[in-house]
Amino acid sequence: MPRLGVEVLAVFGPTATGKTAVAQRLADELATEVVSADALQVYRGLTILTNQPSRPTRLVGIRDLSETMSVGEYARLAHDEIDTLVARTGGAVVAGGTGLYLRAALSDLAVPPAVPSGERERLEAAYDRDPGVAFTHLRARDPAAAATVHPNDRRRVVRALELAELGASLVPPEDRLWSAETRRPALVAGLDLPNEVLTERIERRTREMFERGVVEEARAALAAGPLSRTAAKALGLQEVVELPTDEARVAIVRRTLRYAAYQRKWMRRIPGIVMIDANRPPAEVGDAILEVARAR
Repeated sequence: MPRLGVEVLAVFGPTATGKTAVAQRLADELATEVVSADALQVYRGLTILTNQPSRPTRLVGIRDLSETMSVGEYARLAHDEIDTLVARTGGAVVAGGTGLYLRAALSDLAVPPAVPSGERERLEAAYDRDPGVAFTHLRARDPAAAATVHPNDRRRVVRALELAELGASLVPPEDRLWSAETRRPALVAGLDLPNEVLTERIERRTREMFERGVVEEARAALAAGPLSRTAAKALGLQEVVELPTDEARVAIVRRTLRYAAYQRKWMRRIPGIVMIDANRPPAEVGDAILEVARAR
């Protein structure tokens, strides 16, 4: 691997900014591989819908659609893959659009333990019976969390109670999510595009998804059996199978643009991120990232 000032190059940005092509270019230049930081690309069976890379990429297509994937489990897998690549080649490339997965791959986050089966349902039922009692219970178990949650916010009250039962808290003593500290020396490159260019790319990619057979893919996935709670979150899955093609395309573009705006918010909060103009060929974007990395 060419000498750089970091061991890990991470590529983040809104969907359709070209992360996959740039990451693969970097991996080729550095004689290493790409580790995915995408919460939905971990699943087999939704290759088109989740825009999976055409080349083998670590942590892509490793779970059945019936299986769940937690951030904690992903973090352990990503750390193993990154450490293996660094030991073998001197470095690794991490790329994806799920901000929490990117931070989990690069840092040692204080990820809460998995919730035992049936525990969430039990706490939801208790909240539905009497929200006031549930909130009083939370205030007794975790006053700090109760101070940040509205009693009428069912989802967050239940989550806070889950964590309290596990000996954790919705308000950790140290917020490592936005800390600049990483497990290994890393450079995070944020890909930036003008709004009109990003919109055009999203529209074009959505059209291409339908041309490639995303409707048949989605129907086959749903017919194969129940999807896990995490797999069912795949953007566009319901629209593809429930709406006429033209309506589904419009709906998916609209949702994707909202998701891209959310990813941009994440990008602005990543510590030390270096913004890179992505409105040029992937090779040029990759070269710009390498130039910054060599200067570290």
